[in-house]
Amino acid sequence: MPIEKIESNAPLAQSADIRADNIAKLKALFPELLTEGSGGAAINVDVLKALVGDATATDADEKYGLNWHGKRRARQLALTPSTGTLRPCPDESVDWDTTQNLMIEGDNLEVLKLLQKSYSGKVKLIYIDPPYNTGKDFVYPDNFQDNIKNYLELTGQVEGGAKISSNTESSGRFHTDWLNMMYPRLKLARNLLREDGVIFLSIDDQEIAHLRSMCDEIFGPENLIAEMVWEGANKNDARQVGVCHEYVLAYAKNREQVPSDWGLKKEGVEPILHEVKRLRKVHITNFQGASDDLAGWFRAMKATPSFAHRRYKFIDARGAYKEENPTAPGGRRFDLINRRTGSVIRLRPNRGWGFDQAEFDRLVAEERVTFVTETSVMIRLYLHETDSMTPQSVFYQPARSASERLGRLMEGDVFDFPKDEDVICKLVEMATRSDDDKCIVMDFFAGSGTTAHAAMNQNSADSGRRQYVVVQLPEPLNPTDKEQKVAANYCDQLGKPRNIAELTKERLRRAAIKIRAASARNTRATGQLALEEAPAAPAKPLDLGFRVFKLDSSNIRAWQPTGDLAQDLVDNMQHLMEGRTDQDVLYELLLKLGLDLCVPIEARQIAGKSVHSIGGGVLLACLDAHIGVADAEALALGMAAWHKEQAPEGDSTAVFRDSAFENDVAKSNLAAILEQHGIKQVRSL
Repeated sequence: MPIEKIESNAPLAQSADIRADNIAKLKALFPELLTEGSGGAAINVDVLKALVGDATATDADEKYGLNWHGKRRARQLALTPSTGTLRPCPDESVDWDTTQNLMIEGDNLEVLKLLQKSYSGKVKLIYIDPPYNTGKDFVYPDNFQDNIKNYLELTGQVEGGAKISSNTESSGRFHTDWLNMMYPRLKLARNLLREDGVIFLSIDDQEIAHLRSMCDEIFGPENLIAEMVWEGANKNDARQVGVCHEYVLAYAKNREQVPSDWGLKKEGVEPILHEVKRLRKVHITNFQGASDDLAGWFRAMKATPSFAHRRYKFIDARGAYKEENPTAPGGRRFDLINRRTGSVIRLRPNRGWGFDQAEFDRLVAEERVTFVTETSVMIRLYLHETDSMTPQSVFYQPARSASERLGRLMEGDVFDFPKDEDVICKLVEMATRSDDDKCIVMDFFAGSGTTAHAAMNQNSADSGRRQYVVVQLPEPLNPTDKEQKVAANYCDQLGKPRNIAELTKERLRRAAIKIRAASARNTRATGQLALEEAPAAPAKPLDLGFRVFKLDSSNIRAWQPTGDLAQDLVDNMQHLMEGRTDQDVLYELLLKLGLDLCVPIEARQIAGKSVHSIGGGVLLACLDAHIGVADAEALALGMAAWHKEQAPEGDSTAVFRDSAFENDVAKSNLAAILEQHGIKQVRSL
């Protein structure tokens, strides 16, 4: 069996080909829809009209929706595969060997393309705070022909190309440039969402109308969950009206798959529950004594959020509760019977009961009713059963507080307008579950790293297992620009390159240290209570690390003629780019084969060669520089034995360096032995 060589233009060397996938789906549904065109498979529009009915066909010029110059190109840009890769950077990472979190440095359009195979349909929540298009912020100028080269030039990693600049209103394409930047990114983002996934998008009034129309088209208007209003602070330069809010749009991939009830923990509840637990251990069954002490505790907590819940001042065997009148205006009017005495319980004028007789009898049986008199009752509402609330579409969080906290964390004001991690925490709490082992939170406009910080905070608060994936452009910082001088100098103090991605990574490192210290304090504070309880199962360690990857051109050399044919042929005998490591190549294989970037990788020496097993044998790779005829059999048999030992589900792939084989005999012998032992997909680079 010949070994298939992976060329730079081969499907395995590129990100997911969404266009080809779409055509394959159409072909499976309607084989007659496809015909041959000059560029290969083409859609027969006349057949399409016949299939859906002419009555549903609409003239594009008369169609309702948002249109702008370049929209067709923006749509094509989302479908164009990327030829780039993500290079691992363990030295810049935290807890590389154990973490499941990713911090990716690069152009988010290319990164989103590269993540399509590995993360399609796996992301639970996306939060983005994109450029608001105020005229001062940078809007990515994508290059349809070679966006990797464009990215490297923009970020100063290679010479030439355009420099990063703001999108000013005088450009003549003010809204158009912004729409062309956002559209392909949102198209790709939707592919990454789980069926029950949601996306939150922050924006102000400059582009809210355009963004909502665009999201209606991409996600469907039926999947709009809410348009929330975030009240922050007034602008001092206001003329007619002081704008003190911005927006958060929430869309689902499939709203029917999203839980019907989202809840937020009421602030200040957790300390009360801890105190109730302590008092019940002290007073045992003396509920009156426990209630008296709880009322005293509330009086001492006047300056805290817990004081707002002071009506939950009674304790019984279930926990803390408050007593509520069970009647309301417009309730059900009937004679409610006290089954113990047979007497009718009085109903106040112009009121009605909030339950029927059967429900009342159940509450009595569960001891949730307090009989003030034989004909007067109150209902017990327990704090632990009412500790969450439905999120409101309008909320207040002062904008300045996030800047102040981040300034203290970073020991410097390196970001002007960071998003508030407390607000993002609430969004994470609303839309995710703490016990979801495969919950990925993503932000591809990471900025200061607020979303990753919020995900770690929420995991610490509820012992969650969320993973984060954040992407940030290494946008250069100019020390001569007064608005960037502080941030540029900060990078100099760290000994890091002057770009925003370095600030993102530093924020995540510092946030992890702070969260770890707070978690240790909380553990010590609750340790005594834990000792008195039955031993619990050990909690999964809090993941506060992250793996750093950087966008770059593919490790697989593309044919780039210079005019010197003889030299070009010599250069291309080596199919891997000079200066790339085995680890670089391994992670490109993970991306192109659709494996998670945090999947386990093991290494063994087999026949004197270094062999890597990825994902429990799903991928076997030997990238040694020389495989002779004498080595081939022993290497193949050793790899086959390791593959059998791991017994992976499904087909496995084996990959080798093409230039490593001494000759075709070594290559064909190795491939034949692997095929005999069930490894039929053998590739070379």
